[in-house]
Amino acid sequence: MSPSEAANPTAAPTPSRVIRLDRERLLGILLPVAVFLAAIAAWEALVRLNDIPPYVLPSPSRIGEALVRDWGVLSGSLLVTLKITVSALLAAIIGGVALAILFAQSRWIELSFFPFAVILQVTPIVAIAPLLLIYLEPNTAVLVCAFLVAFFPILSNTALGLASADHNLRNLFDLYGASRLKQLLYLRLPAALPFFLGGLRIGGGLALIGAIVAEIAAGTAGQGSGLAFRIVESGYRLNIPRMFAALVLISVAGILIFLIFTLLSHLLLRRWHESAAAREN
Repeated sequence: MSPSEAANPTAAPTPSRVIRLDRERLLGILLPVAVFLAAIAAWEALVRLNDIPPYVLPSPSRIGEALVRDWGVLSGSLLVTLKITVSALLAAIIGGVALAILFAQSRWIELSFFPFAVILQVTPIVAIAPLLLIYLEPNTAVLVCAFLVAFFPILSNTALGLASADHNLRNLFDLYGASRLKQLLYLRLPAALPFFLGGLRIGGGLALIGAIVAEIAAGTAGQGSGLAFRIVESGYRLNIPRMFAALVLISVAGILIFLIFTLLSHLLLRRWHESAAAREN
């Protein structure tokens, strides 16, 4: 930092500092892309040089060909998986936030019901999915599995955020006779927003994972139509390029879900919360 910047920390950044920040942002984008492309090129070269058959390890070019050739089937399965993921996540948001608000109103309610949420979280979804497929329709069972794994992070993070409101401000609200509703709307919910958004980023990915795990269980039973079902089906038919193509679509969907919620968190928090605000120096 130059002496003039040190003397006046609120001054506009100098051109050299702007160029340095732009260069850092550009490198932050280009370096991961370059490493990813190098890994893809190394994979392609490994398969071609060793003449590995596609039913053992397909090359990235064969996976791309399968993705284009089977797009009609894979795109339909992708929409099924995304629909289940989004529906489960919406249900987890509604249920998790509502229950967290209920917990915040009464310590006894939290002590009574929170252990059930913990039990659902620590029980492996792989063990729950086959049982749900017995009692529920396949699509409903997949939806419930995705909901169960996405529910707990949203519930626990939101409950933690509601409890983390500044105690001095809560005392001030009590001093001025604010009702519980006003405390919730003007103090506790804003304090819980960063925690909720953190739980949302985690829950979005977990909802997709839960849907995939349940679809695999359904596919093993010969039911389902999502991307995980296509993976199981392709494995039975030794259509390994299509299997990898479906896996690519799952990975891309998970990355997009994470990026969307990261962007949402940045837009909602950048003007007032330290976790998203830019540093001045």
